[in-house]
Amino acid sequence: MQQESQLGPPQQASPIVSSAHLVSPHSAEMSEFEFGLIVAGNAFHRWIVHCMSAAGLKDLTPLDVMVLHHVTHRARDKRLADICFIMNVEDTHLINYSLKKLQGLGVLASHKNGKEVTYAATDLGRQYVERYREIRESCLIDALNADDALNRDIGELARLLRLLSGIYDQAARSAASL
Repeated sequence: MQQESQLGPPQQASPIVSSAHLVSPHSAEMSEFEFGLIVAGNAFHRWIVHCMSAAGLKDLTPLDVMVLHHVTHRARDKRLADICFIMNVEDTHLINYSLKKLQGLGVLASHKNGKEVTYAATDLGRQYVERYREIRESCLIDALNADDALNRDIGELARLLRLLSGIYDQAARSAASL
């Protein structure tokens, strides 16, 4: 017979967080989410760099990989301001540095129309992106398809992340005004 009375009621698991000093009694879940976001963000960054390296384009930062993908998106030329806006990056110099680096590698080209400069993927850039896609399908998407329940939840998770990004942006504006 178990000695339940001596052990007392089951203990509730403590949230898994990276900054216990920030845990609020009103929302331990938010601290737990933020820790998950940190870990997932770092894993995602590591993944995209390794995937692009496997595709043949080495020594890129996560931001470089994301810029290349965004500029390749829908085969439309992109302006620096549009890239920053869509990627939600305020520091234009970070995106500009990636654009110059990617141009130097021959995977992006710039075009000037009056004062406006736009960027587009070159044939070489599109080849690397296509190879990245093939590797992504075999290493990541196939693994997701093995777990139908996880795959179904991803769309809802994406919606929640977009919602939370708006909340974080509003909170950043509020904090900046203090």
